[in-house]
Amino acid sequence: MKNNFNGSGWGRMPAPRLLILVLFVLGLTSSLFAQGNNAEAVLTEIAQKLSQGDTAAALELFSRLPPSEANKNEVRILRANVLNSAGRPAEAIQIANAIVSADRNNTEALMVLADAAALQNRERDRRNFLERVIAADPRHARALIDLGNLAISARNLRVAAGYFDRALAAEPNNGEALVSRAVVHRYSRENREAEQLLSRAIELYPQWAGPYHERARLYRGTNNLSSSLRDLNKAHELEPNNYWVLVDRGMLLMEMDRKQPALADFTRAIELEPENFVAYVYSAGIKDELGDFTGAEADYTKLVRLRPEYYFASEALGVLKMRNKQWAEARDAFLAAYRQAPKEFHYALLAAVCWMRAGRQTDPKQFLAQVLRTVPRDSIEFTLLRMYHDLNHDTDAAARIEREQNNYTKARMAFYLASYYDIRGNQTLANRYYLMVQELDAVGTIEWRLNEWVLAERGLGVRAKQ
Repeated sequence: MKNNFNGSGWGRMPAPRLLILVLFVLGLTSSLFAQGNNAEAVLTEIAQKLSQGDTAAALELFSRLPPSEANKNEVRILRANVLNSAGRPAEAIQIANAIVSADRNNTEALMVLADAAALQNRERDRRNFLERVIAADPRHARALIDLGNLAISARNLRVAAGYFDRALAAEPNNGEALVSRAVVHRYSRENREAEQLLSRAIELYPQWAGPYHERARLYRGTNNLSSSLRDLNKAHELEPNNYWVLVDRGMLLMEMDRKQPALADFTRAIELEPENFVAYVYSAGIKDELGDFTGAEADYTKLVRLRPEYYFASEALGVLKMRNKQWAEARDAFLAAYRQAPKEFHYALLAAVCWMRAGRQTDPKQFLAQVLRTVPRDSIEFTLLRMYHDLNHDTDAAARIEREQNNYTKARMAFYLASYYDIRGNQTLANRYYLMVQELDAVGTIEWRLNEWVLAERGLGVRAKQ
């Protein structure tokens, strides 16, 4: 379940839907079977496996039920729910469809179909199944909660609030409804109301990480960092393997300038979900800042693979490749960034610099010709790109840089002129413009960082003399 705008989900109820299954199983043992019945013993064992999160073992146990018991609708729905929890929605759908074909308003079978549709990213079908549940049972809290979460995903807070209010009217102590309604209050900047609901959820479910996690987000948003950390620590204590708790705590620790413990949280998050890109963003940044360039490069490489559209990772990777003088790899990284952000013409300039250093000075000519068709002709970027394309007009570029009033733009373009002279073998002029970049002090730009490395390598500039 993803239920906030940035895509990260708070921890579910004491494994909420799984816990509901456990309670459902225990209810079956008392309502369907006589005490001492073999089926009761099997279902109790299934409940134990589910409480341990071992859905595979729970599924195997169903084979031990006598056919007369296994074919009861309640047991079939239970098995379908466990199949969904085990990531096997196609099998769950078969069971639920068979039940719905005989009883079209069986709300629990429809919920199985809604959950399976969610697992298969069929959001329209999921919504249709949930609406069928509500039509059959307007007070079905879980369906109302799921519809509310869909409304949050669609950024329709008013509709979401309505669904959660209806769920709470049906089940005032429903933990998911309390937390979800608090999420809407938080997004609506109704902080007091959000805190009240979350504190109530914590009182009702003190062993559930979810409300602690969400209250931590609320406190962080109001700059109550110590309270946020306290709640995140509690959430982590309850769910030490919760990816999003670790990521949120890492982000908070960064905000508190505690980079090493933050890095430890991101590292653990990556171990838990190596294919989730979010932790890599922060892990790479911290490693880069702390001078662990090898570690940062590995994280940026993984990030680029997971999210090629996140061009800042390609940019950062290119910078580190330039530091290592891996010119071809740096070129490819900047070309990847340029493809994702074709209006960021400095990526084309960086790619050209690396391309020339990797081979012949004329190698990027065809690429630059294509870029020049898209650049405003009166821009300073056009002047520099034309210089790299023609291997000429450096005096025009120098004059244009001298006239530039914006110091950041002036410094950045001076770096490209310095690099041009460097590539062309005129180190005297190259050093002159590298020093100009430092004097302009355009801290925070890619070019400034690259420039500092060049000056340090050559023993030039004010920092080299410290």
